[in-house]
Amino acid sequence: MPQITVDYSAPLEGSFDRRGFALALHAETVEIAAARIAACETQFRRTEDTTVGAEPDGHAIVHVTVGLLAGRTDETKARLAEATLGLLRQYLKPAGGVALHVSAEVRDLDPSYRKFEG
Repeated sequence: MPQITVDYSAPLEGSFDRRGFALALHAETVEIAAARIAACETQFRRTEDTTVGAEPDGHAIVHVTVGLLAGRTDETKARLAEATLGLLRQYLKPAGGVALHVSAEVRDLDPSYRKFEG
């Protein structure tokens, strides 16, 4: 915990500093949500197909989901979501002509969440 998943459109492959973003988001998560830096885990999932509205081309999407153990206030989760969007502005530089759709969600992990390290 926290479990962070970043879904991003394939056309952003060369213009998204994913490693830099993850490291910066981990630091923000520690500061805002009182997480342990060693517990921050981020996975990136590249999506090949993106469609927005009635237009099949010219759009790219990034959606970040941050799952935290329960106990953070709604205000804390909103602050972390805003910080996430701010970091994406820094670490994501799409090519011209691409309409960018960026979102972030911070939510509680389900009570059934379990983890082991091996």
